[in-house]
Amino acid sequence: MKFCSQCGALVERRVPDGEDRERWVCPSCGTIHYENPRMVVGCIVEEQGRILLCKRAIEPRHGYWTVPAGFLELGESTVQGAIRETLEEAGANVEVISPYAHFDIPHIGQAYIFYRARLRSPEISAGPESLEVKLVTADEIPWGELAFPVVRVALELHRDDVARGGYRMHNGIVTRDAAGKYVLLEHMAAPLVG
Repeated sequence: MKFCSQCGALVERRVPDGEDRERWVCPSCGTIHYENPRMVVGCIVEEQGRILLCKRAIEPRHGYWTVPAGFLELGESTVQGAIRETLEEAGANVEVISPYAHFDIPHIGQAYIFYRARLRSPEISAGPESLEVKLVTADEIPWGELAFPVVRVALELHRDDVARGGYRMHNGIVTRDAAGKYVLLEHMAAPLVG
């Protein structure tokens, strides 16, 4: 950030009075410009033992697979955003069944909320942000070609929940360990009905 969105003056980085961390502050009008985490919402769409995946047509991670998900827009709920992203990326009209996971990723300033969903109709098609969409079994998931570590964590937990015969609501922090491998910390899981 270079300029104040209120008055156009150059901003500076400092700790404002009453705060405990540096922020962008306008020395001219005093506006504090807060930078907050971005919320990503999406669906794990289940259809007859298969999961809906999208092959990304955009960066980051062009050509890699993910579940339909994207940034929450102002004015929509997390459920509305997850349904919208699924329609935009996979041409899939879905019904949300239940919440499934909330993962914080502090080192990149993001939080993810995934919902379990089912297709309202059998049609799926690649949207402008997808090269391809397909329904796959857990054995067919291209584990080495997944776009994001958080998607891998969510799909691994989903696979484990299916194998154990019951879904749980998951919460945790996805971060890198000392070796650079992504891990799930502070994982909590509570049984879900449905």
